[in-house]
Amino acid sequence: MCGRYSLFVPPEQLADRFDVTVDTYERTYNAAPSQSLPVIADTDQETLSSMEWGFIPPWANRRSDGGHINARAETLDSKPTFSDALQKNERDGLRTGRCLVPADGFYEWVETANGKQPHRVTVNGGEPFAMAGLWAQWRPETEQTGLDAFATGEQSTDETVRETFTIVTTEPNSVVRELHHRMAVILPESAEQSWLSGDVEAALNLCEPYPATEMRHYEVSPAVNNPANDSPAVAEPIE
Repeated sequence: MCGRYSLFVPPEQLADRFDVTVDTYERTYNAAPSQSLPVIADTDQETLSSMEWGFIPPWANRRSDGGHINARAETLDSKPTFSDALQKNERDGLRTGRCLVPADGFYEWVETANGKQPHRVTVNGGEPFAMAGLWAQWRPETEQTGLDAFATGEQSTDETVRETFTIVTTEPNSVVRELHHRMAVILPESAEQSWLSGDVEAALNLCEPYPATEMRHYEVSPAVNNPANDSPAVAEPIE
């Protein structure tokens, strides 16, 4: 799985790498679920926008029906939670689709005699890359309480539309397999446009492990365990 990652390259590098406008961008060394993080959506491929990490499908009535941080590539087209987004369908005026999730590394934990040791995984050179993602708009519903609920017998609707995303995962390559049994789908730069705009079959064919020869990992401080620790120190290798 991918449950924590980083993106702290300079905004100029991010804009140049993905050919996007970067209006608001906050570097993160310890991106965690539920945070609002940068994505490039298929509906606006020229802008770096923000969405909440934790996918909630449009039809979900409660937040407990969602919050999916990862989606298995093998079941994207068959699992109702994600199939609409893969096909870029719209439900009740709420849009879904595919996105790129920019990153420059992600974290995995290995069980040791002294507890879980975190590792940071990067592509060679440490340059930014794109993970395959799905996104959806969601409008929460809140139950009326008290006299209002008794009088109407109805539910009130919060009209605030929230945009959420998930990261697609696949089988690991030999580098990540040393750490975990799943890895994020990292897209070659030449395949990013196909993920955003290609048909479903083309998109699914891209969900392959990234070449192991182009990746590495190293141990980092256990400080990364706490999402509140968001500083350069958590991404630095330890001796």
